[in-house]
Amino acid sequence: MASLPQQSAPECPLCGGTGWKSVELSGKANRVARCDCRIALRSQRLLELADIPKRYEHCTLADFTTDFSGAHRSLAAARLAAGRFVEEYPVEKTGLLFIGSIGTGKTHLAVGIMQELIRGKGVPCRFCDYRELLKEIQNSYNASVQTTELEILRPIFDAEVLVLDELGAVKPSEWVWDTVSHILNSRYNDKKTTIITTNFPNLPPGEMQAPRGSASDSARHAARGETLGDRITERMRSRLLEMCRVVQMEGADFRQKVQSANFR
Repeated sequence: MASLPQQSAPECPLCGGTGWKSVELSGKANRVARCDCRIALRSQRLLELADIPKRYEHCTLADFTTDFSGAHRSLAAARLAAGRFVEEYPVEKTGLLFIGSIGTGKTHLAVGIMQELIRGKGVPCRFCDYRELLKEIQNSYNASVQTTELEILRPIFDAEVLVLDELGAVKPSEWVWDTVSHILNSRYNDKKTTIITTNFPNLPPGEMQAPRGSASDSARHAARGETLGDRITERMRSRLLEMCRVVQMEGADFRQKVQSANFR
């Protein structure tokens, strides 16, 4: 039995399927530019490769609203910093380090930056959950697993822009410190842009920070003497500050405010 012929995709009216469109310039000969259809296809492909978790696929900079009652001014400042980063990239490639308690919108802004870079500038980006990455690497040591540590880390090293989410969330050990060092040093040496989120205060190891009457996640970590330096070592914290600009985020739980607003 003969197979049915495959239906071809409708031809783009702008480029006729060539991928290029004519651009008219006043007083000059017409030129060609990449057609919108190819740009859209590339953006969609880059989004698929970015590995953004489904929970955050909806996150954009446009819907990061900071005018909820009680929101701290630092959230508005963080939103401005994210927008400025997108505007200046790739002329300015210094990364961002979002620091704040759970729910302040750190991951939302980081993913929003990815979305803007991919859709607006065609920049390849990749999302990486710090905890999941360490699990994958540990699992690669199992003899029954075919994936090697290098195969897992290669996309992390190669990503033009990497979002490393929840840095420091895994209990520190020599192996964890070595892994963090390997990732950050590799990207630093290759001049790759890294955007990082963390719940831990940007302080050296063992430096206490008294909670200011807050039950926030950040304050609880500080109360126990857990700082970013404790979780990744002071050497790597210093390296991180060379790679990124610090964006401090404080205030009420952003996610709860968004949910409340959606049900009004």
